[in-house]
Amino acid sequence: MRPALPRLHAVTDERIARRADLDDIATALAEGGGSDLAFHARGRELSGREHHELAARLAVRPSARLFVNDRLDIALAVPSFGVQLGQGGLPVSAARALNPLWWIGRSVHDLPEAEAARTEGADYLVVGPVFATATHPGRAPLGIAGLEQIVVAARDTPVVAIGGITAERVREMKEAGAYGVAAIRALWDDAEPAEAARRMREWML
Repeated sequence: MRPALPRLHAVTDERIARRADLDDIATALAEGGGSDLAFHARGRELSGREHHELAARLAVRPSARLFVNDRLDIALAVPSFGVQLGQGGLPVSAARALNPLWWIGRSVHDLPEAEAARTEGADYLVVGPVFATATHPGRAPLGIAGLEQIVVAARDTPVVAIGGITAERVREMKEAGAYGVAAIRALWDDAEPAEAARRMREWML
C-alpha cells in the first residue's frame, strides 16, 4: 500500500537551490516536518545537472519525501516519492507508466484546470496562488473563495494550497478544505526553519 501523501510541501526555486546553506536548512526542515514533509526539487531555470544535484541533496533525508517537479528523467534517476507536473507539461499517464507507485500531482490555477487535472487522473492538485506572491507577481490570487470552489470540485482528490502561505494562514487553509499546504519563503527563509515546519505541520493535522 502506498504511504500517505505528505501535508507539508517545502518547494525550492532557483535561488534556494543555489544557497550555500541549502543542506543545513533542509536538515532543519526535515527535523521539524518529519514524515509529513515533502521536499519539491523545483527550478525552471536550473540546468539538468543543477536540478539533478538539487534532487540528490534533498533525497538524503529519509524522513522527508522527495518530489521532483516536471523533470521525470531526474525523478527516475533519484529515489522519488512523487512528481508534480505543470500546466502544458507531460500527461499524468506518461508519469504513471514510468512508475505506478509515484504520487502524481498537477499544478492548477483555476477551476477549469482543476477539473481537467482530476479527469486526467492526477493523484493530488497543487492549487494557487491562493494569496498574492512574489513567485507569480502577474497572476491574480484565487483567495479563500476560489480555493474552496476548487476543493469542492476536486471531490476526493487532495488539494495542496500554495501561494503566499504562511504559518498564520495554515489553519485557514485547513478550514477551507485543503489537505495540505506548500510554501517556499515561509519555510526556507524562516530564521528557525525546524520550528516553522513543526508549527505548520501541527496546524494541518
